[in-house]
Amino acid sequence: MAANKNNKALNVPHLRFPEFTGEWYKHSLGEIGETIVGLTYKPSDVVENNGIIVFRSSNIKDGAIDYSDLVRVNKNIKKRIITKEDDILVCARNGSQRLIGKNAIIKNKDTNNTFGAFMMAYRSKYNLFILPLLSTKRYFSQVAENLGARINQITASDFNRFEFYVPNDYIERAKIAELFRLLDERITVQNKIIEKLETLIKGIVDFIFTYYKFTTIPFKDVYSCAGEGGTPATSNPEYYKSGTIPFIKIDDLQNKYIESNKDYITELGLQKSSAWIVPTNSIIYSNGATIGKVSINKYPVCTKQGILGIAPKANMNVEFLYYFMTSTMFAKAIERVVTEGTMRTAYLKDINHILCPIPNSNEQNKIAKLLSALSAKLENEIIFQRKLQKQKEFLLSQMFI
Repeated sequence: MAANKNNKALNVPHLRFPEFTGEWYKHSLGEIGETIVGLTYKPSDVVENNGIIVFRSSNIKDGAIDYSDLVRVNKNIKKRIITKEDDILVCARNGSQRLIGKNAIIKNKDTNNTFGAFMMAYRSKYNLFILPLLSTKRYFSQVAENLGARINQITASDFNRFEFYVPNDYIERAKIAELFRLLDERITVQNKIIEKLETLIKGIVDFIFTYYKFTTIPFKDVYSCAGEGGTPATSNPEYYKSGTIPFIKIDDLQNKYIESNKDYITELGLQKSSAWIVPTNSIIYSNGATIGKVSINKYPVCTKQGILGIAPKANMNVEFLYYFMTSTMFAKAIERVVTEGTMRTAYLKDINHILCPIPNSNEQNKIAKLLSALSAKLENEIIFQRKLQKQKEFLLSQMFI
């Protein structure tokens, strides 16, 4: 790679392959290729089997086609909207604004299907080069500028007007396309490694708690203290401004350990709410709205309502308890005690009666050690995946104008 530090020409990227020197020129997507709107179909066209697959927004995941939520239709499909290799599928309309513009390229295995009316396919000879352009800030800023006033959508004519700087040299386009193809391929492989590790850990956890017949005790006997948190009135800035007490929300429960958080409250906010200080190495469990998120806090925290703090008894290995609370067995038991209402909630008073298979301390430690080693491996793979993603983001910011 060569950094373009001294080149006085404006229309060149900051970073490019050293053998190329010519300026880049602005083109609209409509000048390079065509945008095709997807299939309109009725509920009566939908079939369980033997129909043609209709890709929708939910079938684009992490920049690839996902087959976990498929719709099939029995209908005559025009050849124009049959997916071809290297088509780029774009989410054009969705109830969620943040999903507008997400995209994925059609690979050979994804061909000979179709796509719904809330989707578009972009088709050109240069789609392998266009694909990384559709992950740049320039692309998403144009998506945001063209969103409908009342409906979250971009039209085909909007999309065709999107403008990007492009090198005239087709060899340079191909080389850039290949670089990002290889990077995307490695990210895809890394995602599969993570998925397989997550499946392995989940499988071992469920095997342990179904195969081994441990002595059962009610959940209330696994902790020394527990309780739901509370949220200080957001209308009073004195409860939040310059706060120093970590305040845990659902977004903080993404990993096994809570080692950092975004929000804080003041001592006054703590006093004026039902929030309480949950000691280090406790279980933090979401029991309202989004039920079932589990983490272990590595420092004292308090939580908002809908999130329990659970301090295990001295004879309970917190790591073991964490894995039990991620098991299918525990999730099913929780579902049986959920109270339906404005917000689905599993109240602690009901969770307390759930019978938990708890072995002796030595067995707890062995199980926790095995699963923690796998979790550490998983965390390392996730960290590497984030580095790959950061590398891609950097290259996108430097190799395009």
